[in-house]
Amino acid sequence: MLTNLFPRAVTDFIFGERRRPRSAIVAPSVPGALVEVKGLSKRFGAITAVDGLTFHVGRGEVLGFLGPNGAGKTTTMRMITGYLPPDAGTAVVAGYDVLKSPLDVKARIGYLPEGAPLYGDMTPKSFLEFCANVRGLHPAGKARRLGMVSDLLHLRSVWLQPIDTLSKGFKRRVGLAQAILMNPQVLILDEPTDGLDPNQKHDVRTLLKEMAGDKAIIISTHILEEVEAVCTRAIVIAGGRIVADDTPAALLRRSRLHNAVAVTVPAEVAADGEAVLRAVAGVAAVETEVGDDGDETVRLLALPEAGQDIAAAVRAALTKAGIPVREFSVRHGRLDDVFRSLTIPHAVERAA
Repeated sequence: MLTNLFPRAVTDFIFGERRRPRSAIVAPSVPGALVEVKGLSKRFGAITAVDGLTFHVGRGEVLGFLGPNGAGKTTTMRMITGYLPPDAGTAVVAGYDVLKSPLDVKARIGYLPEGAPLYGDMTPKSFLEFCANVRGLHPAGKARRLGMVSDLLHLRSVWLQPIDTLSKGFKRRVGLAQAILMNPQVLILDEPTDGLDPNQKHDVRTLLKEMAGDKAIIISTHILEEVEAVCTRAIVIAGGRIVADDTPAALLRRSRLHNAVAVTVPAEVAADGEAVLRAVAGVAAVETEVGDDGDETVRLLALPEAGQDIAAAVRAALTKAGIPVREFSVRHGRLDDVFRSLTIPHAVERAA
């Protein structure tokens, strides 16, 4: 049997449990939702990996799924795709319950698992042909679809080369090609740009944005700039629980650096400049950094109270005081600051 020839991570997803009965379509409780996760939980012995997650992803959304190592991201993705059974709760994908209709769910999902398990002795061409065959792609459209994904992911140069001989980046692209091969309604991608160079990352991000219009896409990633570049929404989990669910822009507004003003001044007036900034209404604190010119300049960072817009007041105060300014900029925040503030307390709690 074919299922004896290939790694379980792939055959379980492709073939599914053929003998399980199909159920009727489940109407989404959230209009437009293609993915609904309801009270999903999973334990491994004494460890609770996922603890009652509930969220939805609508058509046209690209959801960034964020969290530290061990937060439960991959486990959640495996349960949504039907690869791993939940201990409690369920997931509904395009109207089908993953517990009651696993084949219907899998037919509507493109999944790039962690590590992208592939078959090393096959070529990208033979591997993707196999995937197309077992997933029932009509022979009349197979060649066209294979050509399309090979061009989209620039696989032509390695099309007939054994996968074992490919670089990590090319292997990742072959895995992504498998995920989008059937033009699924839902894409679930675990670290899709892992191992890609900057140009390849840009190409994949562009592709995902182009595909997002009629799909729901979930991306697990540790690359926070990817969230800003691609995602319309982000969920942060820690300790198996959701600790934030918002747009990337809204998460940035939680950063201590949101609306902070950076001012570069000559080193000899740095102390005077700092005193001026501390007196500005709405400035909570002032920090100093070494300027780009080393000892010649100092960068003063004025942090606002509760995200207030202090740029105009800071500029006016420095001008009135006669402080020469070499550079002036407003910072919009950093997702890594927000990520740490959201997840570190849960890591400390779990360790205790």
